[in-house]
Amino acid sequence: MAHTVFIDGAAGTTGLEIRDRLADRNEFELVVLDDARRKDPAARREALNDSDFAILCLPDDAAIEAVAMIDPSSKTRVIDASTAHRVADGWTYGFPELVGRDAVSSARFVSNPGCYPTGFLALVAPLVRAGQLPADWPYTCNAVSGYSGGGKALIERFEGEGADIAFRTYGLNLAHKHGPEMKVHAGLDHVVLFAPSVVPAYRGMVVEVPLHVGAMANDPHADALRDALLAFYEGSSIVMVSRGDTASELLIHRNAEPSDSMTLHVFGNEGGWNARLVAVLDNLGKGASGAAVQNLNIMAGLPECTGLRLI
Repeated sequence: MAHTVFIDGAAGTTGLEIRDRLADRNEFELVVLDDARRKDPAARREALNDSDFAILCLPDDAAIEAVAMIDPSSKTRVIDASTAHRVADGWTYGFPELVGRDAVSSARFVSNPGCYPTGFLALVAPLVRAGQLPADWPYTCNAVSGYSGGGKALIERFEGEGADIAFRTYGLNLAHKHGPEMKVHAGLDHVVLFAPSVVPAYRGMVVEVPLHVGAMANDPHADALRDALLAFYEGSSIVMVSRGDTASELLIHRNAEPSDSMTLHVFGNEGGWNARLVAVLDNLGKGASGAAVQNLNIMAGLPECTGLRLI
């Protein structure tokens, strides 16, 4: 018997991509509200409480409201793609590679990771756990994304009539909403200095953590960092670690195909004083919708890669 899934906010960018990934899946039956009913609180409440799974693709306030609509006695299990519950008590962080697949499998409430934090945490969290990187270091994260991650308003700014934006940097108040998520789930002592930017490509993301490793007390070498990441993600079909990086550039393509995988790179200079940790992913894939489907698969007891686009 198919699991019923209600995507609350299915008309948004993330919701549409999740629907697309589930469209031909006979393991799931989508609960769909027409345009007249999808903003009706009574219809939403019914769908939220009667479905096996609810995936919330909503602004933070609306996601909190949706969770409050779910009766404690309901069987519904929740995946929240908003920022609202990523460091909240009672929620499991939906990064199976980091928190463990058993934790996701048994959880009722799962918070989907943010797109930028997915790249940062994939690089840093395993290395802090392994003692290769210090928890008390003042980390910096530079990142660039396609504009689809900003939702309909930002898409219109980049695609609308007369649009001429070539580059957008933001978060200039140094209080980006991803800060707590990155600190908590990497096990850090300090908030990350985060510098996000957007370019005129629909999808794609490069997340970089530059490191002065020679100034660290344990003086880790880039090769040791790469080896630790290779060991941590061994066997993963979703997160791949590049071996012996010699690339001279990493690119975001304007017309990239959707992808639910992520590739990690470790670059080091001769002598090992500096290192650049870099994650390349699709902000709508492993950074959003693909991660939600991965979590849904695990929670439903299915192979985690089912229906994902891994290239």
